[in-house]
Amino acid sequence: MHSLTLRDFIIALRPAEVVNESQAEIRDVAYDTRTVQPGALFFCLRGSQSDGHTLAPAAAAAGATALVVEERVGVGLPQLVVPDSRAAMPPAAALFFREPTHELDVAGVTGTNGKTTTAFLLHAILESAGRRAGLLTNIERLVAGRERPTGLNTPEAIDLQRLFREMVDGGDDSCVMEATSIAQVEGRLAGTHFAVLVFTNLTQDHLDYHGTMEGYYEAKRALFEQADAAVVNVGDEYGRRLAAELPDAITFDAGSGVLDGVDLKLRGAFNRLNAAGAALAARALGVDDETVKRGIESVGGVPGRFESIEEGQPFSVIVDYAHTPDSLANVLRAAGEMAKGDVIAVFGAGGDRDRGKRPLMGAAAAEGARFAILTSDNPRSEDPEAIMREVEGERKNEFYVEVDRRTAIERALAMARPGDVVVLAGRGAEPEQELVTGKIPFDDRQVARDILRRL
Repeated sequence: MHSLTLRDFIIALRPAEVVNESQAEIRDVAYDTRTVQPGALFFCLRGSQSDGHTLAPAAAAAGATALVVEERVGVGLPQLVVPDSRAAMPPAAALFFREPTHELDVAGVTGTNGKTTTAFLLHAILESAGRRAGLLTNIERLVAGRERPTGLNTPEAIDLQRLFREMVDGGDDSCVMEATSIAQVEGRLAGTHFAVLVFTNLTQDHLDYHGTMEGYYEAKRALFEQADAAVVNVGDEYGRRLAAELPDAITFDAGSGVLDGVDLKLRGAFNRLNAAGAALAARALGVDDETVKRGIESVGGVPGRFESIEEGQPFSVIVDYAHTPDSLANVLRAAGEMAKGDVIAVFGAGGDRDRGKRPLMGAAAAEGARFAILTSDNPRSEDPEAIMREVEGERKNEFYVEVDRRTAIERALAMARPGDVVVLAGRGAEPEQELVTGKIPFDDRQVARDILRRL
């Protein structure tokens, strides 16, 4: 089993103080007492809901050999006192797992919308090139050819570096991953080296976290300091700014012709941009154009991303993750282009998230759909009816309002006529709905199939 000494971490982290210094052998790293193995270095993290310093005795009882803390704790173990335990995790994780991203070509995708689709396309291209590629997205993880449970879109630093090491040891030579702005700010991506990083776009989202669009942009921009190559969508306002700040950036937009001659099976102009970003990232990794074409053409769809639900009905049903004003507008525009009749939208807005985008979601639905049914998304700890009132804003009486999502979907499908397109937006491939009472099983795709079979 791989191990280091406590002295190795002292040299790397340069703590302000070392309590009970020893030559302890470190055989693992952990931040969750449930995962502590004998010989672990345990990181006591402060969070909004709890303080990991209170868990030090539990970590010691589980077999931790030493602690990383922000203040001394009453446990008789060696303690490395640092200004910020969370900030100390990424360099410690990269050290313990032997800098795996120096052995792995990591291709990251960042942006408000399109990350998952771009990642799936790029992964398919690398597979067509005969490469063994891991995949880390919010709907699927592949490590050394095996599926893993999903979790945080971008895992905590220890979990992420562990996954990278498992990829390397399992024979992967590359990895495609979503790289989020929140993960960047929280340091989860520190210590990760990107061979190439794709910027898809930047539109309003996560302002509950970042505060302003400028703060949101700066979080994305900082990621490119860790990348050898940048692929940037300059059809986006912030993409143009980013490209101007990265003189060597590889750029594309809707008119750049990157996909000329490619039979892209994914519908929508936005997916042509996603595919262009994936194609250029693959080129940056040394993949030839014919292989890029073959890889893109092999992708028939991405789960929960403009996914078609077919149960023999005479109208189209599309499930999409669109949960921002821009992505909802794009999806409804694409639905309008394929519709021979009307576009019917079922949509809402998530709770405990950026409230400023809620009326903008309402505006996008009102403009893009002939009929729009406003319902619950993932209300989480908020009152779903209060969320819906904010989505309505000044557009009262412009939507059908139905708080129960299943009933809303049933109503939309029942009113659809031949040639119409019904769009179920906001949740994509999510298998559960988050309510104030907890999570319940709810997959828009399966709910739609069940209703269509009855109808």
